[in-house]
Formats: sequence, C-alpha cells, structure tokens
Amino acid sequence: MAVLMQLKKAHKSYGEQVLLEGAEATFSEDVKVGFIGRNGAGKSTLLRILLGEEDLDHGEIIRHPELQIGYLRQHDPFLPQETAHDFLIRDSGQPEWKCGEVAGQFELKGDYLNGPVSRLSGGWQTRVKLAALLLHEPNLLLLDEPTNFLDLRTQILLEHFLRNFQQACLIVSHDRAFLAATCSHTLDLARGKLTMYPGKIDAFLVYQREQQQHLVRSNAAIMAKRRDLEEFIAKNKARASTATQARSKTKQLERLELSEIDIDEPTACIRAPLVEARQGPAFRCSDLDIGYPERKIATGITLEIDHGSRAAIVGDNGQGKTTFLRTVVNSLSALSGNVKWGHGCQIGTYAQHVYTSLPENQTVLEYLEINAARNTKPQTILDIAGAMLFRGSHVQKKIGVLSGGERARVCLAGLLLSQYNVLVLDEPGNHLDVDTVEALATALINYKGTVVFTTHDRHFMKRVATCVIEVRDGRVVNYGGGYDAYLYAVNKEIDDGEREQTTRMSKAPAIVPKSTAAVGSSRRDVRTIRKEIATIEKTISRLDDQKKKASVELLATSDASEAMRLHNEVQAVTTQLQEAEERWCQLQAESENA
Repeated sequence: MAVLMQLKKAHKSYGEQVLLEGAEATFSEDVKVGFIGRNGAGKSTLLRILLGEEDLDHGEIIRHPELQIGYLRQHDPFLPQETAHDFLIRDSGQPEWKCGEVAGQFELKGDYLNGPVSRLSGGWQTRVKLAALLLHEPNLLLLDEPTNFLDLRTQILLEHFLRNFQQACLIVSHDRAFLAATCSHTLDLARGKLTMYPGKIDAFLVYQREQQQHLVRSNAAIMAKRRDLEEFIAKNKARASTATQARSKTKQLERLELSEIDIDEPTACIRAPLVEARQGPAFRCSDLDIGYPERKIATGITLEIDHGSRAAIVGDNGQGKTTFLRTVVNSLSALSGNVKWGHGCQIGTYAQHVYTSLPENQTVLEYLEINAARNTKPQTILDIAGAMLFRGSHVQKKIGVLSGGERARVCLAGLLLSQYNVLVLDEPGNHLDVDTVEALATALINYKGTVVFTTHDRHFMKRVATCVIEVRDGRVVNYGGGYDAYLYAVNKEIDDGEREQTTRMSKAPAIVPKSTAAVGSSRRDVRTIRKEIATIEKTISRLDDQKKKASVELLATSDASEAMRLHNEVQAVTTQLQEAEERWCQLQAESENA
C-alpha cells in the first residue's frame, strides 16, 4: 500500500498557542480517515498545511510524486447564470460526455444539470462541487465539515459516494454517525499530538477511555507505592542499621514516574435547566399556514406536541424548518391559523436571530449571571461557560468582540442555566466539538421539560429525539415513529427514486428556463395539462410496480435465461420510468407557469 503523504516531527504555533508539537501521521492510499479533535485544537490549520496554504514552523511533509489532492470548497466557485454542466466542463476541462457521466452519479440530470446552478439549494450545489472534485481524479480527498448545513438526503448521498470512492480520504467532522458510516480509521489531534487509530470512531473513543482508565489506575498504584517508600525512608534514614535500605528505597522512589494523562483537559460539564415534569400538550398548531406575504411555505398544519417530548424537526434545506420554528415561537407571524402553548410554558429560544442580537456591552460572565436561574452557584456558571469553551480570562470578554460562533455558544450557555421548561433549539451543535455535543445530548435526555430542535448531526438526533416532525412539500407532519424508522424510510425512498420525484416537483419551476415555460403555457390551458399529469402519474405508478415485481423475480430465479430476460425487462422499464418522470417534471413546470 503506497504512502501518499507523511507528516514528520511537525511543529506549528500561533504565539503561545501550540497546535502541533512533534506531530506525526501517515496517509496511505485507499484508506479513509476520520479526523477529530476539540474546537481550536488545530484541525483546519493542519488541513491548510497539507494543502500547502500554510507552512510548518518545523518538520516536514513528504508527498508522493503522484499525489493528487481534491479539496471540497466551502465557497461558491460558480459564475452568474452558469449551469451545473457548464461549470463542470469549465472547472475540470473534461469533455461533455465525461461531465454528464459523473454528474449522473450524484443524480444531477435534467434541469438540475442544465438549469442555473445559482438557483439550486445548498445541498444540490454541494453535489455539483463533489462531481467537480471527482472529475479532477484525485487520489486523496480532504473534506472539512462536509455535512454542515446539508439536508439529510444529501448527507446520505455523500455517504454512498464516499463508500464507493476507491481512493484515500481525510474527513474533518463532528458528526459521529457520518464518520462511522464512511471512515475505517480515526485520527485524533490533542495537545499538539496526532494519534492514528486503525478503527472506526466509536471503537477509538472506547479505546481512548480504556487507555485513560488504565493510566489512572497505574498512577494510583504508583502514588500508593510512593507513599509506602516515603514512609519507610522517613522512619529509617536516621538509623545506622537501616540507612542503607533507606538509600536504596530513595533510588526506587526516584525511578517511579507518573504517566501523563490527557483527561485533565477541561471536559464538558453540562446540565439542562432543572424544571418539574408536566403533563398534557405543550403546544398545538391548528390549521396553521406559515411563510411570508409573497410566498407560503406550508399550509394546513395541525399537530400536537406533549410535555416532555424531544421533537426533531427534519426536512430538506429550503423546505421551511426554520420558518416553522420561528412561527411556533412567535418570532414570525402566522399567515393564518394559530399556535397555542400550554399554561405555564416558559420558552427559551436558541436561533441565529437570537444570538446575533446579544447585549454587546456585557461580558460573557455578566450575561450568564443575569440569565442564570436564581440561586445558581457561581461554580455551576463557570462549568457551563467552560463547557462552551469560555475558560479563565475568556469569561471576561465583551460580547461585542466575540465571533458568531462564540456568540452562539454564549446564548446556548445562557439557556442551559435558565429555568425555561421549553427549549426551542435551531442547530444547537453547530459550533461545538464532539465531546461537548455528546454532553449536550446527555443533558437534554435528562431534561424534564420539552425540546423542539433541528440538527444535521444524525448521531445527536438519534440519541435525543423521541419523535420526528417532517417539513416537506408544503406540509408539516408528526412522523409516526422514532428516528431509525424515519431514516430507514428515507433510505428506501432514495433507493426507489420516489423522493427525487417529489423534490423535482417542488423545485422544477424555479430552474426551468422561462422561455420553455412560456411556450407551454401559451399552447395549452391548465385543465389539459393537469389531465396529462394524471395520466403520467398512473403510468409512473404502473411502471414502478412492474419494475419492483421484475426485480423481486430476478433475485429469486436460479435459471440463467430467465434471469437475463428479467434483467432486460428491468432495464427497459427503468428507461421508460425515467422518461415518464422527466415528462412529469416538465408538465408540473408548465402547470405552475400556466
């Protein structure tokens, strides 16, 4: 197995902050590595060093002569009005057929490939960037938080892509579920040192805990031995008959050394607000329409959440999760209908529109003291501040000088110190490291109040959520089952192509060229178009059933000739089904514009 890149005795620091101190790591071909570490440990800095954008203070990087790095860009590299297909050709220099072939691996086709890329959602634009990456034929992918702000569907597609990618990857992520699904090795950065573990992240975290526990036990035994030796030396060094033994024991004592243990790093110490459990509905939505005067997002919402529930709000980007949350907490007025909270509900909100408007003249500590529940101990406030990475003199920082991520953590810390019995949290784990996210999850599980939250971290959602509410295609539905059941259903829909069909329906009008829509609407009226849509939908349903039946028979048969016949049938039906779905999308666009 060839070594693509090797880091040797690497040192890097910014002033007094040491990020790398003699760090070493080896990256081999075909190995996918999940890169973890606390916030501020230096993960992004190391990526920039590997990319050649920053230099080491000391040490060296050895690169294979044939190393070809692919880096997932966070900024938008697209030109105004450029189509995804045009971007892929321009960015990669590959021929049209090759760009189309790779785009198909990410379900980029039709208007998603040939319409303006600027009108695609963030998740679909990420697909375009991934296709561009693949066209450069890298043998080492560097991905920095690739799941941030991606909808669930695109996260699953990215997982499938990475599992099938036959080259090496180095992936920085706080999403344990994503790393567990994609990476076979784990790289940890702590105290300037890199540790490469030949196993998945969950196994590494278990190994790490066991190692720390072993060192704690070993140090405890050494301390006991030290006490015994010190006691013997004190009693016997003054006696002539035992002085020789005392000197021998002194040499033994000098040889006893304690092992350095990493667990003395500050760890997240989080507790949720201490509130009494309540019974009955926390809130009800009755015939609720949400959105904006110029555009409705969802209509006819009727649902109920009980006290003590931890409701996860899910849905693809752009479907209206944040709009729904803002309407629920009265930050955004409902278009019609109403939201009614139960008696005695005290609601605390964590969202961008909240944490960007914190009082800038207060220090972190002052803000937390003001927002903490009465009689909260000073040490509890400092513990929560420390969990949110405000330690030592950092608690005296003015909020006005904090970054967006730091303000978000201050706001979350204030909520956790409060007496709110309802927490509405929009992406609470976005600015936290793995350990702190885990501690937050545990705190919310033990919380006696009600939690309504959104997150892109599936490990967090799986641990915390007791019910799932989906915002999709203009509807908000309380999903009847836990997160695992919901995830299974989405995976099945992706495999069957059903969700893709629905997504196209909702997005096609925004990216269909106006000239095409105008021609369609001028030729036919809406009633005629809808009749054809109904006919196409019946055709799609029939072809889908036919495909599923043939696929089942293909799996069951042991006859070679029958298997070939069924295989050809599946291929033919698949082609017909794709053509019918494309026509259905065109008709939907035509209907909307008519």
